Amino acid sequence: MIAGSRAAIDLPRLGFKDTLALFAKLDAPALADMNGEYAARLLNQPSWLATVIGQATVNNPLAPGRWLCKSFRPVDHQVGRGYNTFQHLGRTVQRFPMQTLIAPSRYDGRPAYQLVYRAYHSMCGEIHMVDEVRRVGPDLFLGIGTWGFSDRQRRVPLPFMLRGPIAPYRGDIGRPRAGFDPRSEIPALKKKA
Repeated sequence: MIAGSRAAIDLPRLGFKDTLALFAKLDAPALADMNGEYAARLLNQPSWLATVIGQATVNNPLAPGRWLCKSFRPVDHQVGRGYNTFQHLGRTVQRFPMQTLIAPSRYDGRPAYQLVYRAYHSMCGEIHMVDEVRRVGPDLFLGIGTWGFSDRQRRVPLPFMLRGPIAPYRGDIGRPRAGFDPRSEIPALKKKA
């Protein structure tokens, strides 16, 4: 599985438990390092149901389309912005904006690059989606997605990978939630929000 260095890790071949073990060993990229579009792919999920739901969500030809990438740009030294890109009915479209920041992981309390969707009005914001990303190698990143309406639901890890950047950031999208504090979606920061 691991051939010498982290950059040689074949993430799609890792089992679910090995993927989570690897995530715990990785470090967060700097906010300023995440700039551009990153090709995206789901990895092995925790159950057959999560696999079916994940594939139906990211490869649905009707909506939102076939998932292509996540994209990011730093706004300042504390936060950034981003979106997802899909191929939908022959068009390339941006959906599901998010705010990004470095914050403690819900899994181990160590820093992770966090994608907080609730900062904007979208389906992903409505389901309280938060992704955590850590660096595997120079252009390879391991992400753990979460969503749900309860803390228990939001602890189910849904792994994905990012590779890039493969293209520049296209431009900001989305309507922000007035007065929203992204720390309210991160368990370790909730009490401080």
